[in-house]
Amino acid sequence: MTYRLSDGERSELLPALGAAGWGAVPERDALRKIWKFRSFSEAWGFMTRVALVAEKLNHHPEWTNVYNVVDVTLTTHACDGLSRLDLDLARRMDTLAGDAAEVQRDHSEPVECLCKLQHGDGE
Repeated sequence: MTYRLSDGERSELLPALGAAGWGAVPERDALRKIWKFRSFSEAWGFMTRVALVAEKLNHHPEWTNVYNVVDVTLTTHACDGLSRLDLDLARRMDTLAGDAAEVQRDHSEPVECLCKLQHGDGE
């Protein structure tokens, strides 16, 4: 069975993820991170590598991809909150992304993909 993180585990383990750009999701016991890659191909390659890891862990992210942006939320549905599975997947995702992407740390700001910045119309 999968259990929610204890208060002690949260105090010990979450600060390092926060330093890496993971943030709390308001109204949910979940973590979120937004990566901006240099291109759609890099974003898609990252998602493909993460998918293989997630399948091995049998733990899958909630995510969206718009052109070069990958927006990820991690939570464990089996325990309705954060578990060690989320932390493990978050660390693995950080390793897979490496320095290939910019991390948007302010989640209150709108996410703009390169297509909007390059073309101005989102096409």
